[in-house]
Amino acid sequence: MGGWAPAPRPSDTRPREHVPTTTAPQPGHTDPAIIRNFCIIAHIDHGKSTLADRMLQLTGVVDERSARAQYLDRMDIERERGITIKSQAVRMPWTVPADNDAGAEPGTYVLNMIDTPGHVDFTYEVSRSLEACEAAVLLVDAAQGIEAQTLANLYLAMGADLQIIPVLNKIDLPSANPEKYAAELAGLVGCDPSEVLQVSAKTGAGVGALLNEIVRQTPAPVGDPDAPARALIFDSVYDTYRGVVTYVRVIDGSLTHRDRIKMMSTGATHEMLEIGVISPEQVKAGEIGVGEVGYLITGVKDVRQSRVGDTVTTQTHGATEALGGYKHPNPMVYAGLYPIDGDQFGDLREALEKLQLNDAALAYEPETSGALGFGFRCGFLGLLHMEITRDRLEREFDLDLISTAPNVVYHVTMEDGTEHEVTNPSEYPEGKIAEVREPVVRATILSPSEFIGTIMELCQGKRGNLLGMDYLSEDRVEMRYTLPMGEIVFDFFDQLKSRTKGYASLDYERSGEQAADLVKVDILLQGEPVDAFSAIVHKDAAYAYGVMMAGKLKELIPRQQFEVPIQAAIGARVIARENIRAIRKDVLAKCYGGDITRKRKLLEKQKEGKKRMKMVGRVEVPQEAFVAALSNDGAGSSIDKSKK
Repeated sequence: MGGWAPAPRPSDTRPREHVPTTTAPQPGHTDPAIIRNFCIIAHIDHGKSTLADRMLQLTGVVDERSARAQYLDRMDIERERGITIKSQAVRMPWTVPADNDAGAEPGTYVLNMIDTPGHVDFTYEVSRSLEACEAAVLLVDAAQGIEAQTLANLYLAMGADLQIIPVLNKIDLPSANPEKYAAELAGLVGCDPSEVLQVSAKTGAGVGALLNEIVRQTPAPVGDPDAPARALIFDSVYDTYRGVVTYVRVIDGSLTHRDRIKMMSTGATHEMLEIGVISPEQVKAGEIGVGEVGYLITGVKDVRQSRVGDTVTTQTHGATEALGGYKHPNPMVYAGLYPIDGDQFGDLREALEKLQLNDAALAYEPETSGALGFGFRCGFLGLLHMEITRDRLEREFDLDLISTAPNVVYHVTMEDGTEHEVTNPSEYPEGKIAEVREPVVRATILSPSEFIGTIMELCQGKRGNLLGMDYLSEDRVEMRYTLPMGEIVFDFFDQLKSRTKGYASLDYERSGEQAADLVKVDILLQGEPVDAFSAIVHKDAAYAYGVMMAGKLKELIPRQQFEVPIQAAIGARVIARENIRAIRKDVLAKCYGGDITRKRKLLEKQKEGKKRMKMVGRVEVPQEAFVAALSNDGAGSSIDKSKK
């Protein structure tokens, strides 16, 4: 009698050079000698997330049915913009065959990979990820070559003393020039061009060989399995149902399910409800040991209990010396965030607390605006960071927000010697000012050499000083400038891209302060200053800002029953003015002929009424006018720098 037989499975067409035949050892019982912790670093859009996708498929962690492009980019906003914002860690098994070209020791290994962001605003995410690794795959686009953020991330990895594995991606593109860029990359890293690996993350070519090379070149994690447990927190997220989920890298000892653990910076103790690894979803484990990257859940709802950079140890027989944490980033750009509905102020506070757990670079404190009500003054690492934060608050916490124009931090010294720190134009002191100091950045611009003159013209217009210039190759140049931070947080990036046809790339870092001729421009409605529209600008740009803002508000504010003057002023001196004409009711509509004196009497009466109303009336500025004026006053609220 014929038995039932399963239908033949369709052939698997995904690109692969080698499929592992054994499963990886379970967490906790893994010998540190077979663990390899590495991250992928690169400039924006050079293929980090696509390479991570191929690795997940090749190691069998993600099957064909659940596979999707940019698998590790979990947030909707990441997938929409095509950028990575949060680092993601994932554990993968990989079996090295005996006949591999890399010369790696055959066997089954555990690879812990961290996919990192590429944008300059998220450099802090990259620096945290590097602490959890022993090696970094430096990925460069074979059609575009080395970019500014490639250099910045390389220096971060070298500073963390990581093994650098140079890789060229996108070799399948018709415009790829692997020989030229392999020589460029080899000169940068200090190796032979033949040692630069060439892969195509899109087709999967060369990815298997890269994994073998990672096994060979990445040092195994070093730690004492018998010492008291010490694990470094490199990320945390808030889960509505499970509380704080903490991501750790175990340095010494091991952490076991149901252990009572202690956070060394706060001294808080908790019972461990769940422990495990990410592969690529959360997988429970009994314990995690030396070199493992995993997650902890303690059921804690207070987001302040799990700080990034803290050391986790056990409550009994725990470690006494904490691991070196991270240097806390200083915000470079400040802006006010206000709920459109004043009742959402408490919700905004709670949302910022939860977001700060996930994004340690975000700083905030409460503030009040006469025009916008109660809100928070928030510090960001850059404009894209500000934009992403606002987007996440609106999407993830269902808030409607207004953001004020971004500002940098100024230090003002008065003639009597007192000093003031100004993060908001409303804090700008009155009286005689001796000196104003503004933050400056050291910017690195990489561009084809044909655009040198254009870039110089742009930087000089932004009060920049050229520090030096080097040719990376015959047709690519690296230019170094000192620029005022206040000049580049607005439209500098956009102008740089448009003037160089999109070929230039920018990276910058904080580089101290300098004295500058800055003034505060107030916007007055009916003679009263509106703090939300004030700005601190260079004296030479004050007139242009005043004219632009007055003209914009004239279009946005509806006409009132009386004439409304809009003025831009520096101190007591008005530098620009526009008038909103009054709405005039036709009081003569019912006069059918008759004596002219009756008409004049009615018009005089109307004139007197308007005069009296102008003295006591208030200008109503609709919320929409604030949103429109503040969303695009040069800061470029909708600028998407991610793909440029």
